[in-house]
Amino acid sequence: MDTAAVLDLGMDALVLAAKLAAPVLITSLVVGFVVSLAQSVTQIQEITLSFVPKAIAAAIALVVCGNWMLSELVTFTRELFTRIPALVGS
Repeated sequence: MDTAAVLDLGMDALVLAAKLAAPVLITSLVVGFVVSLAQSVTQIQEITLSFVPKAIAAAIALVVCGNWMLSELVTFTRELFTRIPALVGS
């Protein structure tokens, strides 16, 4: 296993991690911004008002995107297992 193969494998894993985290993170970011904007306009500074909508939105994002996320992870794992003989043999 040479350095290029390790770097390629690491890069693929990092890209997959970013793709899998993006739906939940972007949803939480957008909901957090909207709630923060509403709090600043209405001057209501309740701590649970900022946490609960983000948690609900993250759960909805996981439900909506969960099937896609799981299929991406399974595809990556299958490709990794098919690349094992080439990685070990080189």
